[in-house]
Amino acid sequence: MSTILSIQNLRKSYAGGFEALKGVNLDIEEGEIIALLGPNGAGKTTLISTVCGITMPTSGTVTVAGFDTLNDFREARRLVGLVPQEIALEPFEKVINTVRFSRGLFGKGRKDSAVEDILKRLSLWDKRDNQIRELSGGMKRRVLIAKALAHEPRVLFLDEPTAGVDVELRKDMWEIVEQLRADGVTTILTTHYIEEAEAIADRVGVISKGEILLVEDKGTLMSRMGKKQLDVQLTTRIDAVPDALAAYDLTLGDDGWTLVYSYDVNAERTGITKLLNDVQKAGLQLKDVVTRQSSLEDIFVSLVNQPEAAQ
Repeated sequence: MSTILSIQNLRKSYAGGFEALKGVNLDIEEGEIIALLGPNGAGKTTLISTVCGITMPTSGTVTVAGFDTLNDFREARRLVGLVPQEIALEPFEKVINTVRFSRGLFGKGRKDSAVEDILKRLSLWDKRDNQIRELSGGMKRRVLIAKALAHEPRVLFLDEPTAGVDVELRKDMWEIVEQLRADGVTTILTTHYIEEAEAIADRVGVISKGEILLVEDKGTLMSRMGKKQLDVQLTTRIDAVPDALAAYDLTLGDDGWTLVYSYDVNAERTGITKLLNDVQKAGLQLKDVVTRQSSLEDIFVSLVNQPEAAQ
Protein backbone atom coordinates (compact mmCIF):
# COMPACT_ATOMS: atom_id res chain seq x y z
CA MET A 1 0.00 0.00 0.00
CA SER A 2 1.09 3.57 -0.64
CA THR A 3 0.83 6.54 1.69
CA ILE A 4 -2.30 8.59 0.91
CA LEU A 5 -2.00 11.12 3.78
CA SER A 6 1.25 12.37 5.26
CA ILE A 7 1.38 14.73 8.27
CA GLN A 8 4.83 15.98 9.18
CA ASN A 9 5.75 17.99 12.30
CA LEU A 10 2.34 19.67 12.35
CA ARG A 11 1.94 22.41 14.95
CA LYS A 12 -0.94 24.68 15.83
CA SER A 13 -0.59 27.50 18.37
CA TYR A 14 -3.05 30.22 19.29
CA ALA A 15 -2.51 33.87 20.21
CA GLY A 16 -2.56 33.18 23.95
CA GLY A 17 0.30 30.72 23.56
CA PHE A 18 -1.79 27.55 23.81
CA GLU A 19 -0.39 24.72 21.67
CA ALA A 20 -3.22 22.56 20.36
CA LEU A 21 -0.88 20.43 18.22
CA LYS A 22 2.73 19.78 19.17
CA GLY A 23 4.67 18.40 16.23
CA VAL A 24 2.28 15.69 15.06
CA ASN A 25 3.72 13.11 12.65
CA LEU A 26 1.43 10.57 11.03
CA ASP A 27 1.46 8.61 7.76
CA ILE A 28 -1.73 6.85 6.70
CA GLU A 29 -1.84 4.15 4.06
CA GLU A 30 -4.32 3.99 1.23
CA GLY A 31 -7.41 1.92 2.06
CA GLU A 32 -6.81 1.53 5.78
CA ILE A 33 -9.08 2.42 8.68
CA ILE A 34 -7.39 4.23 11.53
CA ALA A 35 -9.05 5.20 14.80
CA LEU A 36 -7.76 8.23 16.68
CA LEU A 37 -8.49 8.01 20.39
CA GLY A 38 -8.05 10.75 22.94
CA PRO A 39 -9.80 12.53 25.81
CA ASN A 40 -11.66 15.80 25.37
CA GLY A 41 -9.25 18.60 24.45
CA ALA A 42 -6.60 16.18 23.20
CA GLY A 43 -6.40 17.84 19.76
CA LYS A 44 -8.38 15.37 17.64
CA THR A 45 -10.74 17.90 16.06
CA THR A 46 -7.96 20.47 15.65
CA LEU A 47 -5.91 17.90 13.75
CA ILE A 48 -8.79 17.09 11.43
CA SER A 49 -9.65 20.76 10.91
CA THR A 50 -6.05 21.55 10.02
CA VAL A 51 -5.77 18.69 7.54
CA CYS A 52 -9.06 19.75 5.92
CA GLY A 53 -8.01 23.40 5.60
CA ILE A 54 -10.51 24.75 8.10
CA THR A 55 -7.71 25.78 10.47
CA MET A 56 -4.33 27.11 9.34
CA PRO A 57 -1.30 25.34 10.80
CA THR A 58 1.41 27.29 12.61
CA SER A 59 4.06 25.10 11.00
CA GLY A 60 4.55 21.68 9.44
CA THR A 61 3.19 20.09 6.28
CA VAL A 62 0.24 17.97 5.23
CA THR A 63 0.03 16.22 1.86
CA VAL A 64 -2.87 14.25 0.40
CA ALA A 65 -1.82 11.92 -2.44
CA GLY A 66 1.23 14.15 -2.83
CA PHE A 67 -0.69 17.45 -2.91
CA ASP A 68 0.29 19.97 -0.24
CA THR A 69 -2.76 21.29 1.62
CA LEU A 70 -1.39 24.85 1.54
CA ASN A 71 0.35 25.11 -1.83
CA ASP A 72 -2.07 22.81 -3.68
CA PHE A 73 -5.18 23.44 -1.60
CA ARG A 74 -7.87 22.80 -4.22
CA GLU A 75 -6.33 19.56 -5.46
CA ALA A 76 -5.77 18.28 -1.91
CA ARG A 77 -9.21 19.31 -0.62
CA ARG A 78 -11.01 17.56 -3.51
CA LEU A 79 -9.56 14.30 -2.27
CA VAL A 80 -10.87 14.72 1.30
CA GLY A 81 -14.35 14.26 2.74
CA LEU A 82 -15.29 15.43 6.22
CA VAL A 83 -18.15 14.34 8.48
CA PRO A 84 -18.14 16.86 11.36
CA GLN A 85 -19.31 16.29 14.92
CA GLU A 86 -22.10 18.83 14.74
CA ILE A 87 -25.20 18.25 12.65
CA ALA A 88 -25.44 21.45 10.59
CA LEU A 89 -27.91 20.94 7.76
CA GLU A 90 -30.50 23.13 6.06
CA PRO A 91 -33.72 21.87 7.73
CA PHE A 92 -36.11 22.68 4.87
CA GLU A 93 -33.98 21.28 2.05
CA LYS A 94 -34.60 17.85 0.55
CA VAL A 95 -32.09 15.10 1.21
CA ILE A 96 -31.22 14.56 -2.44
CA ASN A 97 -30.70 18.26 -3.12
CA THR A 98 -28.45 18.57 -0.07
CA VAL A 99 -26.17 15.86 -1.44
CA ARG A 100 -26.25 17.26 -4.99
CA PHE A 101 -25.28 20.68 -3.69
CA SER A 102 -22.24 19.30 -1.87
CA ARG A 103 -21.10 17.58 -5.04
CA GLY A 104 -21.34 20.86 -6.93
CA LEU A 105 -19.32 22.72 -4.29
CA PHE A 106 -16.29 20.65 -5.24
CA GLY A 107 -16.70 21.33 -8.94
CA LYS A 108 -18.17 17.95 -9.78
CA GLY A 109 -20.72 17.88 -12.57
CA ARG A 110 -24.23 16.61 -11.96
CA LYS A 111 -24.26 12.83 -11.88
CA ASP A 112 -27.55 11.45 -10.62
CA SER A 113 -26.34 7.86 -10.75
CA ALA A 114 -23.52 8.64 -8.29
CA VAL A 115 -25.86 10.44 -5.90
CA GLU A 116 -28.37 7.59 -6.12
CA ASP A 117 -25.66 5.04 -5.36
CA ILE A 118 -24.52 6.94 -2.26
CA LEU A 119 -28.06 7.37 -0.95
CA LYS A 120 -28.86 3.70 -1.47
CA ARG A 121 -25.71 2.54 0.29
CA LEU A 122 -26.58 4.74 3.25
CA SER A 123 -30.23 3.59 3.32
CA LEU A 124 -31.38 7.10 2.41
CA TRP A 125 -32.88 6.49 -1.01
CA ASP A 126 -36.42 6.12 0.36
CA LYS A 127 -35.90 9.43 2.20
CA ARG A 128 -34.48 11.33 -0.79
CA ASP A 129 -37.48 13.67 -1.12
CA ASN A 130 -37.89 14.22 2.62
CA GLN A 131 -36.89 17.51 4.14
CA ILE A 132 -33.97 17.28 6.56
CA ARG A 133 -36.18 18.39 9.46
CA GLU A 134 -38.31 15.27 8.99
CA LEU A 135 -35.40 12.90 9.67
CA SER A 136 -34.29 11.28 12.91
CA GLY A 137 -30.92 12.17 14.42
CA GLY A 138 -29.40 8.96 13.09
CA MET A 139 -30.66 9.62 9.56
CA LYS A 140 -29.27 13.15 9.68
CA ARG A 141 -25.86 11.68 10.47
CA ARG A 142 -26.22 9.47 7.41
CA VAL A 143 -26.92 12.60 5.35
CA LEU A 144 -23.70 14.13 6.68
CA ILE A 145 -21.80 11.07 5.44
CA ALA A 146 -23.58 11.25 2.07
CA LYS A 147 -22.59 14.92 1.74
CA ALA A 148 -18.98 14.05 2.54
CA LEU A 149 -18.96 11.28 -0.09
CA ALA A 150 -20.76 13.27 -2.79
CA HIS A 151 -17.57 14.46 -4.49
CA GLU A 152 -16.02 10.96 -4.40
CA PRO A 153 -13.11 11.61 -1.97
CA ARG A 154 -10.27 9.17 -1.46
CA VAL A 155 -9.86 10.08 2.24
CA LEU A 156 -12.77 10.35 4.66
CA PHE A 157 -12.60 11.93 8.10
CA LEU A 158 -15.30 10.94 10.58
CA ASP A 159 -15.23 13.18 13.65
CA GLU A 160 -17.20 11.35 16.36
CA PRO A 161 -19.58 9.88 13.75
CA THR A 162 -21.67 7.84 16.18
CA ALA A 163 -21.87 10.28 19.08
CA GLY A 164 -25.35 10.22 20.54
CA VAL A 165 -26.70 7.40 18.37
CA ASP A 166 -27.98 4.06 19.60
CA VAL A 167 -25.99 0.83 19.51
CA GLU A 168 -27.85 -0.57 16.49
CA LEU A 169 -27.17 2.50 14.38
CA ARG A 170 -23.55 2.53 15.54
CA LYS A 171 -23.10 -0.98 14.17
CA ASP A 172 -24.72 0.12 10.90
CA MET A 173 -22.12 2.87 10.69
CA TRP A 174 -19.36 0.30 11.15
CA GLU A 175 -20.73 -1.65 8.19
CA ILE A 176 -20.77 1.53 6.11
CA VAL A 177 -17.09 2.13 6.88
CA GLU A 178 -16.26 -1.42 5.80
CA GLN A 179 -18.15 -0.86 2.53
CA LEU A 180 -16.15 2.30 1.93
CA ARG A 181 -12.92 0.37 2.48
CA ALA A 182 -14.02 -2.05 -0.25
CA ASP A 183 -14.35 0.98 -2.53
CA GLY A 184 -10.78 2.00 -1.71
CA VAL A 185 -11.66 4.89 0.62
CA THR A 186 -9.22 5.57 3.45
CA THR A 187 -11.04 6.33 6.70
CA ILE A 188 -9.80 8.20 9.76
CA LEU A 189 -12.24 8.38 12.63
CA THR A 190 -12.08 10.01 16.02
CA THR A 191 -14.16 8.37 18.68
CA HIS A 192 -14.82 8.14 22.40
CA TYR A 193 -16.19 4.63 21.95
CA ILE A 194 -13.33 2.23 22.54
CA GLU A 195 -15.36 -0.69 21.15
CA GLU A 196 -15.66 1.23 17.88
CA ALA A 197 -11.88 1.19 17.46
CA GLU A 198 -11.71 -2.46 18.47
CA ALA A 199 -14.44 -3.38 15.99
CA ILE A 200 -13.31 -1.69 12.78
CA ALA A 201 -9.85 -0.13 12.95
CA ASP A 202 -6.69 -1.55 11.40
CA ARG A 203 -4.51 0.78 13.43
CA VAL A 204 -5.10 2.79 16.56
CA GLY A 205 -3.60 6.18 17.33
CA VAL A 206 -3.67 7.72 20.79
CA ILE A 207 -3.45 11.50 21.10
CA SER A 208 -3.18 13.46 24.33
CA LYS A 209 -2.45 17.16 24.92
CA GLY A 210 -1.70 17.73 21.23
CA GLU A 211 0.81 14.91 20.90
CA ILE A 212 0.55 11.49 19.28
CA LEU A 213 1.54 8.99 21.96
CA LEU A 214 1.57 6.07 19.56
CA VAL A 215 0.13 4.71 16.33
CA GLU A 216 0.18 0.95 16.06
CA ASP A 217 -1.55 -2.02 14.52
CA LYS A 218 -4.51 -2.82 16.74
CA GLY A 219 -3.66 -6.48 17.21
CA THR A 220 0.03 -5.78 17.84
CA LEU A 221 -0.82 -3.06 20.34
CA MET A 222 -3.14 -5.29 22.32
CA SER A 223 -0.64 -8.14 22.23
CA ARG A 224 2.29 -5.95 23.29
CA MET A 225 0.60 -3.89 25.98
CA GLY A 226 -2.36 -6.01 26.94
CA LYS A 227 -2.35 -8.22 29.98
CA LYS A 228 -4.50 -11.11 30.95
CA GLN A 229 -6.36 -11.21 34.20
CA LEU A 230 -7.03 -14.36 36.19
CA ASP A 231 -10.05 -14.24 38.48
CA VAL A 232 -9.83 -16.90 41.19
CA GLN A 233 -13.37 -17.23 42.54
CA LEU A 234 -13.58 -18.53 46.11
CA THR A 235 -16.20 -20.60 47.91
CA THR A 236 -16.04 -18.32 50.98
CA ARG A 237 -15.63 -14.58 51.33
CA ILE A 238 -12.37 -13.13 52.73
CA ASP A 239 -11.62 -9.65 54.08
CA ALA A 240 -8.00 -9.43 52.97
CA VAL A 241 -5.42 -11.23 50.84
CA PRO A 242 -3.61 -13.78 53.08
CA ASP A 243 -0.02 -12.90 53.95
CA ALA A 244 1.08 -16.20 52.40
CA LEU A 245 0.00 -14.83 48.99
CA ALA A 246 1.52 -11.34 49.36
CA ALA A 247 4.25 -12.04 46.79
CA TYR A 248 1.67 -12.28 43.99
CA ASP A 249 0.41 -8.68 44.24
CA LEU A 250 -3.19 -9.86 44.23
CA THR A 251 -6.24 -7.64 44.60
CA LEU A 252 -9.63 -8.49 46.01
CA GLY A 253 -12.69 -8.26 43.80
CA ASP A 254 -16.40 -8.98 44.11
CA ASP A 255 -16.45 -7.77 47.72
CA GLY A 256 -14.01 -10.43 48.83
CA TRP A 257 -15.20 -13.39 46.79
CA THR A 258 -12.51 -13.19 44.09
CA LEU A 259 -8.73 -12.95 43.98
CA VAL A 260 -7.58 -11.01 40.91
CA TYR A 261 -4.19 -11.77 39.37
CA SER A 262 -2.76 -9.88 36.35
CA TYR A 263 0.02 -11.40 34.27
CA ASP A 264 1.92 -10.80 31.04
CA VAL A 265 0.75 -13.14 28.27
CA ASN A 266 4.18 -12.91 26.62
CA ALA A 267 6.14 -13.89 29.73
CA GLU A 268 8.00 -17.19 29.71
CA ARG A 269 6.18 -18.22 32.88
CA THR A 270 2.89 -16.80 34.08
CA GLY A 271 3.11 -18.15 37.61
CA ILE A 272 -0.49 -19.37 37.49
CA THR A 273 0.19 -22.97 38.45
CA LYS A 274 2.21 -21.98 41.52
CA LEU A 275 -0.40 -19.37 42.46
CA LEU A 276 -3.25 -21.89 42.42
CA ASN A 277 -1.23 -24.32 44.51
CA ASP A 278 -0.40 -21.60 47.02
CA VAL A 279 -4.03 -20.49 47.19
CA GLN A 280 -5.01 -23.97 48.32
CA LYS A 281 -2.06 -24.12 50.75
CA ALA A 282 -3.37 -20.89 52.28
CA GLY A 283 -6.57 -22.75 53.16
CA LEU A 284 -8.76 -21.20 50.46
CA GLN A 285 -11.14 -23.29 48.37
CA LEU A 286 -11.54 -22.53 44.68
CA LYS A 287 -15.01 -22.27 43.15
CA ASP A 288 -13.97 -21.30 39.61
CA VAL A 289 -11.12 -19.77 37.61
CA VAL A 290 -11.76 -17.28 34.79
CA THR A 291 -9.29 -15.49 32.50
CA ARG A 292 -9.92 -12.37 30.44
CA GLN A 293 -7.81 -10.20 28.13
CA SER A 294 -7.20 -6.53 28.84
CA SER A 295 -9.34 -4.41 26.56
CA LEU A 296 -8.25 -1.56 24.31
CA GLU A 297 -9.91 0.73 26.85
CA ASP A 298 -7.53 -0.49 29.58
CA ILE A 299 -4.57 0.21 27.29
CA PHE A 300 -5.90 3.65 26.33
CA VAL A 301 -6.39 4.69 29.95
CA SER A 302 -2.90 3.53 30.91
CA LEU A 303 -1.34 5.51 28.03
CA VAL A 304 -3.07 8.84 28.64
CA ASN A 305 -2.32 8.58 32.35
CA GLN A 306 1.42 8.06 31.86
CA PRO A 307 3.60 10.77 33.48
CA GLU A 308 4.78 11.93 30.04
CA ALA A 309 1.19 12.53 28.94
CA ALA A 310 0.37 14.45 32.09
CA GLN A 311 3.17 16.99 31.77
